[in-house]
This record gives sequence, C-alpha cells and structure tokens, in this order.
Amino acid sequence: MDKSLKQKLSKLPASPGVYFHKNAVGEVIYVGKAAVLKNRVRQYFQKSKKDVKTEALVREIADTDWIVVDTEMDALFLESEMIKRYMPKWNILLRDDKTVSYIKITMNEEVPYLSFTRTPTDDKATYIGPFYGKLVVEKAVRMLRRIFPYYTKPYTGKKTLDTDLGLTPGIEIGKITAKDYKHNLRKLIRYLEGDREKLLIDLKKSMQSESEKGNYEKAAEARDQLQGLKELKKKIVFSDKEFLDISSDQALKQLQELLKLEKPPRRIEGYDISHQSGENTVGSMVVFINGAAARDEYRKFKVRTSKSDDLKSLAEVISRRLKHQEWDFPDLIILDGGITQVNAILPLVEAYKIPIIGRDKSGDHSHNAPVRLIIPGMQDVVELPEGSHIARLIARIDEEAHRFAITYHSLLKRKSMLK
Repeated sequence: MDKSLKQKLSKLPASPGVYFHKNAVGEVIYVGKAAVLKNRVRQYFQKSKKDVKTEALVREIADTDWIVVDTEMDALFLESEMIKRYMPKWNILLRDDKTVSYIKITMNEEVPYLSFTRTPTDDKATYIGPFYGKLVVEKAVRMLRRIFPYYTKPYTGKKTLDTDLGLTPGIEIGKITAKDYKHNLRKLIRYLEGDREKLLIDLKKSMQSESEKGNYEKAAEARDQLQGLKELKKKIVFSDKEFLDISSDQALKQLQELLKLEKPPRRIEGYDISHQSGENTVGSMVVFINGAAARDEYRKFKVRTSKSDDLKSLAEVISRRLKHQEWDFPDLIILDGGITQVNAILPLVEAYKIPIIGRDKSGDHSHNAPVRLIIPGMQDVVELPEGSHIARLIARIDEEAHRFAITYHSLLKRKSMLK
C-alpha cells in the first residue's frame, strides 16, 4: 500500500457504508458493504492470514473509495445496486453462490407469502435482488415485518404465534382483507426496490386523505407505517455529498469522452414506451445519479394521444417531462430506439442543450444483446465493446427503463380487466 492510499484510508469513518476497491487504471474491481467502514476496509491491508483469492485481490488494489449511508440495511441495498452496476470481476471470483439471496413474494397468489431463494424461476412471483449476504438481508426484512406484516408460508387460515405477535397481517382473525394485505405488500416491495422517498410522500397523502374521508382506521395504519419508516431512517441519499468521485468512474468518463461532454454525466434519464396493440400505452422515465439507480426519481406517464404510434408516444412523454422544471434536468437522455427515435426527439431537447443518444437493438431484445448507440452527428452506429463498463451502464439503464414501463403497462392492463 502506497503512502497516498494509506493516508486516504486513515480518514475512513466509523459508519455503515459501501466501499469500492479499484485497480491502477481506476476500474472498480470489488464492491463490498460494511457496518463499520473503518474496521472492514482496513482488514484487507492487515497482515492476518487470508485465503489465496483475497490475497490476489489485495495485490491488485491501487485505490479505494466509499459512500457513507445511514444504516447497515442501506449498505445492503446500495451494495446490491452497485454490484449490478459495475459487475466487478472480484465479486464474481470471490463470491460463494450460497450467499446470494433473492426475496420472493408470491404476489400471483390470492394470499401471498414472503420467502428467500437462491434461484429465481419463471413462476410469476415477484423477485427482488440479488442481495449478497443472506443473514443481513433476512435481518433487514424481519425489521420491516413490524411495519408491513407478511406471511412466511402458504396461507392456511390458522392462527399462529406470529398472529399474536402482530407479525402476520391477520387475515385469519378478520383483522384485514386479502386485498388490503396485497396493497400493503406493494408498499413493502416499493421500499425494497428503493422507491423510499416517494413512498413516504404517498403514505403522508394517504393518511391525510383517509382522515378527511372519515376512514380513521386506514388513516392510523398509514400514520403507523409512515412513523415506522421514519424511525428506521432507511433512505439512501445520492447527492453531491457523496465521497465517490464520479470523474474517476470508468463508464461515466468514457461517456464523457465519447459524447464530448464538458464533464461526466451526473444525472442520466432513460425512456421507453410499452403497450399492447395500442392499449394501455405508457412511457417510463428512469433516473441514474452518479451511475446508480435513483428510484425515488422515477416517473411514469399514461400516454394521452397517439397510443399506437411509439414515435408520437415517446415525443409526448419527453415533452411532458420537459415541462417539469422543478425536476432536475438530465445531463444525458438515453432512448430505447434507433435513428428514427433520436431524430424525432432531438428538436425537443436541443433548446435545453440536453445531449441525447439511442440504444439501437435492431430487433434483438435479449439480455445479452450488443450495445449499439445512435449518436447525433455520427453517421455510423457505434457498437460498444462487449462487457465494457460503458456498455454495462447503458444496458442497465435501458433494461431498467424497459422493466419499469412493462410493470406500469401490466398494472393498467390488470385494472382495465377488472372494470
């Protein structure tokens, strides 16, 4: 360890957080979480005996950055997001598959239950993850169970000890309906997926609305959930206060160079359109700040005009977004589309001087599709190196925009079928 790194590590705080080991060229090679950053990160450089793989990782570390968060639970969620974002090689080489966990919630059933699994399947259940470190995620979800009670096994209708402890929603004793239980589970899912700030706002609105209607039990429920989440202080803050220096982030630096930007794009917005034969047409806006998903900034749009024309739908969504000047404007917009989509949207954003690119899938919508970019001013399609940091970041943003659009479309479709 050289003097500059030694001096940097002397400033490590005794706080929970996520750390990033980097190699000599600034590439993130390992992401980890810590209850106490100061203790955990320094362990790598102590002379204690380590396994062969960890010794090899330490020899490659040239720099370390970190982000401080409020709690160990925040560190858990942020670590998961950052591993998806960077796909660091040493996380793959060091990882024991038994430590990877997904939260499974059987929302496809009339009375869902929550469990953990290492292997998600296509069974229409909701999966959240992956998370690294099973014991930590189980502890986190147990804490949330007191705010959003849930079943841990298929529903039998029988009262259990968990019922008496208030850990089940209480359908078995007539405390709540299956419909209201599902409604609460959707709040839990929003929290676990990172939509925390917006969830707190919605709970406050719900509390006030139900109180005005005279529904005092539901108002009290929303109040208790709001208070419980506030006490837990579970919010990841992505801001300029972050220690992580985005000017040394490989993907953001490469984007800056490729697009000839003045600085690395801090806020990136991704857009996609989803519909089925022109029915329930929606648009999604996902936001990545400093290269990580900021889910409380996501927005969804129900298309009002040309519902069967993707081009006009996309133009409507972008136009409506630009009217919201109270939202921070992006440093870059990424569209799910080719030259036609980029040329159609370019005139809308030029006045705001917002750079725009498109991801041209050319009909290949598989997870491993090549990352080809449409960049205004360049005649040729730019194909990014497979597995590169810039390709991974753009694919992650594009796939997240697609997932968010599909989720909203499916919700509207279910609602229209119930009418």
